[in-house]
Amino acid sequence: MELLQVYADFFISRSDRQSFVYSSHKYYVNMANLRKEDALDYHSKGRPGKIEVVPTKPHSTQRDLSLAYSPGVADPCLDIADNKEDVYKYTAKGNLVAVISNGTAVLGLGNIGPEASKPVMEGKGMLFKIYADIDVFDIEVDTEDVDRFVDTVKAIAPTFGGINLEDIKAPECFEIEKRLKAELKIPVMHDDQHGTAIISAAALINAVEISGKEIGSVKIVINGAGAAAISCAKLYISLGAKKENILMLDSKGTLNADRDDLDDNKKFFISKTKAKNLTDAMKGADVFVGLSKGNVVSKEMVQSMAKNPIVFALANPTPEISYEEAVAARKDLIIATGRSDNPNQVNNVLGFPFIFRGALDVRATQINEAMKLAAVKAIADLAKETVPEEVNLAYNLRNITFGKEYIIPKPIDSRLIFIVAPAVAKAAIASGVAQKIITDWDGYKQELINRLGIDNKLIRTITTKAKQHPKRVVFTEADHYKILKAAQVVKDEGIAKPILLGDKNKILKTIKENNLDLEDVPIIDPRSQEEADRVKRFGDLFFAKRSRKGFTQYEAKQVMRERNHFGAMMVETGEADAMLSGLTRKYADPVRAALQVIGVQDGVSKVAGMYIMITKHGPFFFADCSVNVDPDAQDLVDITVLAATAIRQYNIVPRIAILSYSNFGSVGGDIPEKTQKAVALLHKNFPGMIVDGEIQTNVALNNELLKEHFPFSDLVDKKVNTLIFPNLASGNIAYKMMQEIGGAEAIGPILLGTKKPVHILQLGSSVREIVNMVTIAVVDAQARK
Repeated sequence: MELLQVYADFFISRSDRQSFVYSSHKYYVNMANLRKEDALDYHSKGRPGKIEVVPTKPHSTQRDLSLAYSPGVADPCLDIADNKEDVYKYTAKGNLVAVISNGTAVLGLGNIGPEASKPVMEGKGMLFKIYADIDVFDIEVDTEDVDRFVDTVKAIAPTFGGINLEDIKAPECFEIEKRLKAELKIPVMHDDQHGTAIISAAALINAVEISGKEIGSVKIVINGAGAAAISCAKLYISLGAKKENILMLDSKGTLNADRDDLDDNKKFFISKTKAKNLTDAMKGADVFVGLSKGNVVSKEMVQSMAKNPIVFALANPTPEISYEEAVAARKDLIIATGRSDNPNQVNNVLGFPFIFRGALDVRATQINEAMKLAAVKAIADLAKETVPEEVNLAYNLRNITFGKEYIIPKPIDSRLIFIVAPAVAKAAIASGVAQKIITDWDGYKQELINRLGIDNKLIRTITTKAKQHPKRVVFTEADHYKILKAAQVVKDEGIAKPILLGDKNKILKTIKENNLDLEDVPIIDPRSQEEADRVKRFGDLFFAKRSRKGFTQYEAKQVMRERNHFGAMMVETGEADAMLSGLTRKYADPVRAALQVIGVQDGVSKVAGMYIMITKHGPFFFADCSVNVDPDAQDLVDITVLAATAIRQYNIVPRIAILSYSNFGSVGGDIPEKTQKAVALLHKNFPGMIVDGEIQTNVALNNELLKEHFPFSDLVDKKVNTLIFPNLASGNIAYKMMQEIGGAEAIGPILLGTKKPVHILQLGSSVREIVNMVTIAVVDAQARK
């Protein structure tokens, strides 16, 4: 879940000191419900901050260290001294960007200084890495003097392959970028200016097309005259908009010839107009672009616009006009905002990671107009392509298609890196600023796709999907702080609707002591008198199910006073959509309750457990690590089928290895024999499934080893992502070793095979792990609906 919170760090507000504050929500999370203590804990707990430096070469032996430093390091140093271009061959320069700020325009906080800007710069570095695999050093410069700032950046530029300027106030930001672009031979971009311009321009191209108009004839009103607004207007002109058709306003009104308080950047956009204010300006306008502040546009203003109007209300968290008000005002409206909870989010993360990726990969000497326009066109064109199922899945929609509510791609779209970056790289080559020429574009595309393995999109995709239709999740251990904290998180983020089970007084006391906000969340105590009728009703239902399986009517009623059975019955009767338990209980206890109350799916003989292991190489799925002690061949078949079904639910193709200590009959024994039988049954009964074995783990995960020694295997070149363990001991040991030694994050155990969603936490799970499990439970419930 913290990956999602990363985006929330970047609710950026830009200050135009001579007009008004422009708040541009550049990234991907609705900020409304994040709390101060959560943000502070996120940044401070564990290793402080959000980034670290990780070695990329072996370093375990004395020889490794001698090669990394003295004396071995002297040889690349001497080569670089002879030929400076070799710095790209022997160092990280070619994939290293500096995110540089002086802290003069940070968030809506304004000029708070370089130290206070550092969390934002670290966060920007995370996004570079997450979306484009670009390494970042954040640099905070303690000066507001333009000359000193420029000289400082020039002096450190040899370290970097590119410079991203960030959070520098206007008008200084214009001169700083202009000078650095002229004096350095590496890509330099002030994202606050050009990021919003590029993404909004892509949206504008498509919106104008949908509205049936031509960009050269539309009348554009831009409310705001800061760095982003001026950059947007200039880029729109490059796309074909007429300067005389652009009317810009600042906090004092339109930029007109009667004004004597305008700097040179604003003077460029002086208009001959009788309009003095925004109300006048919007009459008959085709396009409104808001880069200003919230609630400055009324329904009447939107109604005064031309036919098929386009409104980009980009102030955030409160747009110039809310999405709901705008669409209520005009049915022929096309609207975009800066918010992730509205269609058409203008989000800078659609641009800057991929623009720098393309620029770095051809060693461009600058990011020029041609490259920015190439990015605009690539992003705009991508919106017209068939949307990948993973994006539809994430937003719980069957088929997102180009139109009024989809004029720009979603930030979660994994195609952006291999669509936008090559477009930028090609433009750099065509415009003569590339120092490295790419000729194998198919190979380059594959290289970019491979980079995505470093980023784990799975949790973001699942979380986005969960938020589309939150489900009711009953927490059976709600008297525990971690559960209550997780319940608050999923409630605030719109992932789930919590129901809390336990002693009401104890729960309320814990909520108060920890300053949690769980107002209006139902709290149910099965042992309380007020629940007596429901306990009796649940007891009768349970007795009807278990009367011939050892329960008397009295016992059936009594067991319903226990929270696991009560919670499971809430799911069974439709009073909740999913249940979560196990934080403080033995794993078997909630599993037993779920089986007794809910039972297994039709055609399933027993349940199984699966963990999602989040690694730097992407997600892996481990089953069975938690339920079946010593499964036989048919059990392994059932476990495999259950796991494959669950994995497909996340829009991932399972590629399955049935594990053993033997490779395809190399060693005898009970385990190789039963795994061989399981594989034979799977091949016979599920011919479309990608599965093979019996196989050792290292061979399954090392494609070169597999291809060399077992070229006949169905897993060759398939990139295995699912491991089925031959017994509970091996699976349980493996996932815990991956957690503690391999640094993987385990999500689970996900209970497979029950009729309705019941999921069991690891004993002592963290709040983060509980939130992840709730998210899994909600998506599971959605799929079953």
